[in-house]
This record gives sequence, C-alpha cells and structure tokens, in this order.
Amino acid sequence: ILERVGDMAYRLALPPRLSEVHNIFHVSTLRKYLADPSHVLSYEPLHLRKDLTFDEVPVRIFEIKEKELRNKKIKLVKVLWGYHAMEEATWEREDKIRARYPNLFGKL
Repeated sequence: ILERVGDMAYRLALPPRLSEVHNIFHVSTLRKYLADPSHVLSYEPLHLRKDLTFDEVPVRIFEIKEKELRNKKIKLVKVLWGYHAMEEATWEREDKIRARYPNLFGKL
C-alpha cells in the first residue's frame, strides 16, 4: 500500500506486468495478506558488468517443434534462460542454439 486516497480507497504498488491495471482500489476489494512460505522467491545473485549488462545463459531446452515455411522447415527449441521465469522462455532456432550451447542437447 503506497497511500490512502480519500476515506475508502488505497493506492497500491503493482508489479510492472500489471501496469495496465488502475492502481487505486476500494477498501471492499482488499483482503488481509496471510503469510505463506511458498510466496517467498529464491534468487541467484546476478553478476552485472560496469555497463549494467549481463550474459543470458540458457538453463535447459524443454520443447522442440518444426516450423514449416513456404519452401523449407526450420527446427525450433523452447529455451529456458537463467534469471527468468518459465513463462519467459523463448523459441529459438535449433541450429543457432546447438552451435552456441551444444551441452544443452545432451540433456534431451
């Protein structure tokens, strides 16, 4: 809760993925938070360079598919990257990932 807005509403701090949601809520929609150990997130320290960038490191490949274009087929792999949630996994070309990270394909 960031601040009280009038007698019956509060402004809440929302995560960036909810930026489209209005952040002022009526008191009738708010509920007391009950602590739950499963809500605690574990994290790995992120090593930043001086220019505030870091290396994206793939953790694993968990899906493979073939995309058919007009005159050829392209193999794609779904890659889970380090420091990212499962929902943020991306589809990448298999040949590019295999060339750069061949160790990932031994785990399939």
